[in-house]
Amino acid sequence: MNWKYRANATLEGLTGYTLSRATRVPRPVPPPKPHPALVRLPDDEVRGPADPVHDRLLRAPVFLFSSVRSGSTLLRVLLNSHSLIHSPIETHFRRVTTGFPTDPVRQAVAALGHTHSDVEHLIWDRLLHRELARSGKQIMVEKTPSNVFAWRRIATCWPDARFLFLLRHPMSIAQSWHEADPDNRPMDEAVSRTLNYMVYLQEAREHLPGLTVTYEDLVAEPGPVLRKVCDFLEVAWEPAMLEYGSRDHGGFVKGIGDWRDKIRTGSVVEGRPLPAPDEVPEKLWEICRRWRYL
Repeated sequence: MNWKYRANATLEGLTGYTLSRATRVPRPVPPPKPHPALVRLPDDEVRGPADPVHDRLLRAPVFLFSSVRSGSTLLRVLLNSHSLIHSPIETHFRRVTTGFPTDPVRQAVAALGHTHSDVEHLIWDRLLHRELARSGKQIMVEKTPSNVFAWRRIATCWPDARFLFLLRHPMSIAQSWHEADPDNRPMDEAVSRTLNYMVYLQEAREHLPGLTVTYEDLVAEPGPVLRKVCDFLEVAWEPAMLEYGSRDHGGFVKGIGDWRDKIRTGSVVEGRPLPAPDEVPEKLWEICRRWRYL
């Protein structure tokens, strides 16, 4: 215990001093240093595989790009009901990273000619390839909505990737996001948050080749829409795809896909009526026009 002497006027006539607990002067706290495993290698560069034949196990993966609350889980389970297509839960693979916590390992990775992103790409590829191999099927369709924010990197990681784009009326997207947690998701925030997904989705559509389908068409005429998707993926249409409720698609759990009652019915359910033009806030007008909803 740390003590110091301090003058005390009331006892000065007796001893002149009394013991008191020391008052420590707080020292400035330096900002926390990032854990070595989280420090990225210097001169990191996002680039394609140096050897596409040996650096990638996953061949021609398919990425379903959409906003949140757009029906991507419905399209996922319909595709996953095909005998050749595996579409798992949202894997969030792009959030999987790796660390190099010591100088020797950083030196070794650099000497081997890898950037930090190169190593992450190898891990991503292995993760998805293992999931596909475990399913016993031939085609991987990954559909995590936040992938739209990394569309450039995904296209760089897998140069042979194919892309599906799923659109929905922007106002319906915002309403659905709000209704999923109305106490904590006010409508104004729902519009801004979901619009961010839509902007990146539109950007991906403008720069990547692929097939675009809409949620409204999917729930109105699932057969013809799925035939179109099967043609794009170069597989035969299977009517059993419409009976997704008879198959195991993993849990319908919040955070890795839709979790609400509609998806649990096991069949395609009619969508909500489209909002009237005067119900659409100004923030959504431009994206509505681009997607031909206005």
